[in-house]
Amino acid sequence: MTKWAMVADLRRCVGCQTCTAACRHANNTAPGVQWRKVLDMEVGTYPDVRRVFVPVGCMHCDEPPCRDVCPSTATRKRPDGIVTVDYDLCIGCGHCIIACPYQARFKITRPTWTFGKDPTASEQQQFDPRMLGVAQKCSFCVDRIDDGLAQGLTPGVDPDATPACANACLAQALIFGDLDQPASRVNRLLAENRTFRMHEDLGTGPNIYYLWDDQP
Repeated sequence: MTKWAMVADLRRCVGCQTCTAACRHANNTAPGVQWRKVLDMEVGTYPDVRRVFVPVGCMHCDEPPCRDVCPSTATRKRPDGIVTVDYDLCIGCGHCIIACPYQARFKITRPTWTFGKDPTASEQQQFDPRMLGVAQKCSFCVDRIDDGLAQGLTPGVDPDATPACANACLAQALIFGDLDQPASRVNRLLAENRTFRMHEDLGTGPNIYYLWDDQP
């Protein structure tokens, strides 16, 4: 089997937002819609305070609450773990947006452009009217993954089959791979480091893992 997941190394992330820009470019998301964003946080107590940058987005949960509340079955979970949205089935009710504990879903009802009233040539070329009035979110660049696999490429190893955010990360803080492959880099990182998952106590089974301090 295959189970795709992402590891975010918080010791390496510098908060440059390159992953956010790469996602925006790859998916042509509207201004203000960030499928991949980076939180700027402060941790510790004075005088030992430091900034930590935390990449967030859809967690592609094992038990996604967004799927469970979807009345039209537009939100589905693939056998490989990726949570998808069928924009042709989505009725835009917004139940999934409310149910998601990671604030990872968005909905826009009219076209908006980066520089005001008129779209750029790139925005005009990539504009997809199906994205209006429906729930949208990170897809782990599922089209890149599927196209890459069809060409015999390995997601997380070959750039053409890897999510855009992981490809673009300047600090190599985002690592993508197969949790069901024991030799994969994501499994090695999880085995060798102390990790946590966001809101893991909710039982959603998020599949973005965060590396923090090394084990003693």
